[in-house]
Amino acid sequence: MKCAWNSLLTIVPQRLRQEVDKLGREALEELHLRIGQPVELILGGVSRQLDTKTTGEDIRFVINTASRYSPWASASVSRGYLTALGGHRIGICGECVVQGGQVTAIKEAYSLCIRVARDFPGIGKNAPGHGSLLILGPPGAGKTTLLRDIIRHRSNGGKIVSVVDERGELFPCGNLFDPGTRTDVLTGCSKAQGVDIALRTMSPKCIAVDEITAQEDCQALVSALWCGVDLLATAHAANCNDLQSRPIYRPLIQTGLFKQVIVLSRDKSWHLERM
Repeated sequence: MKCAWNSLLTIVPQRLRQEVDKLGREALEELHLRIGQPVELILGGVSRQLDTKTTGEDIRFVINTASRYSPWASASVSRGYLTALGGHRIGICGECVVQGGQVTAIKEAYSLCIRVARDFPGIGKNAPGHGSLLILGPPGAGKTTLLRDIIRHRSNGGKIVSVVDERGELFPCGNLFDPGTRTDVLTGCSKAQGVDIALRTMSPKCIAVDEITAQEDCQALVSALWCGVDLLATAHAANCNDLQSRPIYRPLIQTGLFKQVIVLSRDKSWHLERM
């Protein structure tokens, strides 16, 4: 198991750092900060609350440190998240600014969910080694972690894999997580833009994206299908029936893009289904 733990600690407020380090170094999955409420740690699926309550200053410290005070982070924050060094994802809730029916910023943050990025080489070794593959599961089930290892196995198995890592979570900067010998990673752009760039410039045999959340994501993958590449992706759904009930995923189903589906459970076990 690999984790940029020290990178995580740098974004944790100093007054909480020692206790978070002591309790969570090996088992922390999520750290929840809610103004006026006890700090909450999710350790191996079990909640533990500290005696310390979160303040507004704690929230501001995390956001400012994770974004490195950079204006470019505002676009990411408007979508409700930040990605810190090491691939740790910070979910943000608070008062939104809406213009033209779209959220353009979060004016004031009231709560954060810091999800710890950990790498577990080998967990995807029994997954199909060829063909397109969709990974389904609820939030926190380990979809990103499993996808990362499947990418690595296919790459080391001889396939050129282009990864469109929109949030910088699959393979964060610093070469912390091994991407495989034939993997090319594109980060910081949308899935639609990244898929188009990869197809035009990198000659991939496989394209991987994390978290299909919009119609344009689906359309980008459908376009790639006609170019003869395998696709690896994740989506929030409990199972195939749940996926089929959601209009956003209709293009994936109608085109028969994914015939193999891995379904993850909350206990991080998984099984293979046919679409």
